[in-house]
Amino acid sequence: MSQANANLFAALRAAFPHHLDAIAIETDNGLNYSWRDLERATAMMANLLKSLGLPEGARIAVQVEKSVEAVMLYLATLRAGYVFLPLNTAYQSAEIEYFVGNAEPAVVVCSSKNFGWVSKIAFKAGTQHVFTLDDNRSGSLLERAAHCSDHHQVVLRQADDLAAILYTSGTTGRSKGAMLTHGNLLSNAQVLKDYWGWQPGDVLMHVLPIFHVHGLFVALHGALLNGSKMIWMARFDPKRVIEKLPEATVFMGVPTLYVRLLAEHGLNRESTRNMRLFVAGSAPLLIETFVAWQERTGHTILERYGMSETIMLTSNPYKPKDGKRRGGTVGFPLPGVSLRVQDDAGQPLPAGEIGGIQVKGPNVFKGYWRMPEKTKEEFTADGYFKTGDVGKIDPSGYVTIVGRSKDLIISGGYNVYPAEIEGYINELPGVAESAVVGVPHPDFGEVGVAVVVRQPGMPLDPDHVIATLKAKLANFKIPKRCFVVDELPRNTMGKVQKNLLREQHQHLFY
Repeated sequence: MSQANANLFAALRAAFPHHLDAIAIETDNGLNYSWRDLERATAMMANLLKSLGLPEGARIAVQVEKSVEAVMLYLATLRAGYVFLPLNTAYQSAEIEYFVGNAEPAVVVCSSKNFGWVSKIAFKAGTQHVFTLDDNRSGSLLERAAHCSDHHQVVLRQADDLAAILYTSGTTGRSKGAMLTHGNLLSNAQVLKDYWGWQPGDVLMHVLPIFHVHGLFVALHGALLNGSKMIWMARFDPKRVIEKLPEATVFMGVPTLYVRLLAEHGLNRESTRNMRLFVAGSAPLLIETFVAWQERTGHTILERYGMSETIMLTSNPYKPKDGKRRGGTVGFPLPGVSLRVQDDAGQPLPAGEIGGIQVKGPNVFKGYWRMPEKTKEEFTADGYFKTGDVGKIDPSGYVTIVGRSKDLIISGGYNVYPAEIEGYINELPGVAESAVVGVPHPDFGEVGVAVVVRQPGMPLDPDHVIATLKAKLANFKIPKRCFVVDELPRNTMGKVQKNLLREQHQHLFY
């Protein structure tokens, strides 16, 4: 009996519509790509990679601007049986040097403007091939692929074979490469297709970066596995998004994008009339954004939770029969995912108690690239992955994330969870958002410092913020200082960079 091909590309390709000349991707610069274009271009790129005589399991590292051709390169890498390594476009030379040195890719693909310094790093590290790929359909990769055949037999892969390595953002120490298999990616995409009710005729508006789980896997695989057209935005432009929303049915974004859309007058029930689903993730969604979106559009945002090592873990329900979408929570563990909350001693905690979140399931990664000790450390004896997130499960089964374990502040021996304090600060008049971080202190070991963004045109007194908190919270939880700022530092996915705030204030009490 012939072996079924577990290559993720084979499953995505099988979901292409029968009519290959239908539009698969409509771009914001007026270009349309058909399903046949995807089939042919991925075959040509896969043949180019094959012609290079790369070793088994070779890594293809890619740091390029968002484009349909970059997606084709991702799909071609899967198709040819190699391992895709997406790199954030914001990374600079020291970071790229680390990733290339650590992953030892056989091929590096970068933007033409960065070719000078990237190729120097790559060749020095022993990479054989460096290509360029730009967001205007040019570059040496496309020039070379143009000479290759547009027929290609999808390479046979097992479910446990590596498909991608995603480097975690590395706010503590060096970034780690999370190894994701074909089976991890496909199982998660199939579960989400069902759980989020993907249906014929769905159209995805794709506005996210494609070097990250949310845009590259959750959004892209969702549309491809459903044979759905994508409206492709290389850059997020709120006015343009609202103009195109009536043509879409599914939208996925980080909380910052929802805030920016809410600032536009054109966002209303009329512009969102054909939408079926709005999904938020990658960072916590403020409850006021959740409520404002409901009031303006009549739609309830579905918040979910995942990470580089696990893809998606939990989701608020899509179907009313499964329950309500609750703001401030990330819903229930997805089908097939086992999630538990434990204390520091590894004991299970009752409903409502805060502890470390641990997970198990077919979506959970194979381990960290070339870090067997670290991998072993992050898994329990019974095979659960310690996410590093802190949270709780309420009696109805809804999961709430309270923060990262590394954000935990231990002040005078007491555990202080920044997310709890931020929740109270964010409710105060004049506050747009806040971040609480721990800094060293001579008496308490560590204390909280609140960094607060004021709403435009509203007065906000830092001393008043602290005084108000004193009436509501235990004294050990009260931040020792409060600073009012114009904005919080964020990474490209909209996550607040608390490590930068900690660095900024670390000498406050010394």
